[in-house]
Amino acid sequence: MTSFAIIGHLAHTNADFSLNDLPGSGGRMDILCRCVNTSLFLSHDLRRDVACYLVLCGGPVPPKTIRFSGDAVRSLSPDERSAGALIKKALNLPAGSKFRDAAPGLSVRNGGLAQLMTEHVFGVLDEKGTDIRTAGIIPDAFLLSDHLNFTQDEELQVQQCPRFSVGPECIHADHTITIVHNELDRRRCGWK
Repeated sequence: MTSFAIIGHLAHTNADFSLNDLPGSGGRMDILCRCVNTSLFLSHDLRRDVACYLVLCGGPVPPKTIRFSGDAVRSLSPDERSAGALIKKALNLPAGSKFRDAAPGLSVRNGGLAQLMTEHVFGVLDEKGTDIRTAGIIPDAFLLSDHLNFTQDEELQVQQCPRFSVGPECIHADHTITIVHNELDRRRCGWK
C-alpha cells in the first residue's frame, strides 16, 4: 500500500465552501482535489493499492484528516468537483479521534499531522532532498505540502524523516505525486 499525505494549510475544516469556487471559498481546496485524483487515478482505472490523506488546517475548527482509499472508493470521477463533493460529504459528518466512514473508501477524523506521523513512516517530498531516481530504498508513504511551505511546527515534526526530490525545480504537488508514482511503477516492473 502506497500512501500520500498532503497538508492543506488554508483548506477549510468544515463544508462551507462552494464547489464552484474551490480555490477561494475552500482555501485552495482545488490543490487537494487534484492531489486526490493524481494519487488514485490511472487511465480507465483506479490505483487500488493507494491511500490519499488530506490534512486540512485552514479552520475554522481544529485540523481534520480525510482519507481516500483506492481499494474501496466509489463515486469519484477524475475532476476537481467530484473530489470536492466527497470532501464536503466527509466534512458534514461529526468527526472524532478515529476515522469515521462518510462513503465507501472515504473517511474523516479530527486531528492533523501529529497523529498521522504516529501511523506512517513518511518520506518528505522536498526539492532539496535526495533524488528519488537514485535513492536506494524509498518509503511507501510520502508527505508533501500544498502551495505553501511547511510551517516551523511541521518542520519540527518531520525533521527526522528522509527527504526525496523529484527534480531540481519546485513543481505543483499533484505533479510531484505523478512523478513518484512513475518511479514506483518503474521499480515494481524492473525498469531502469
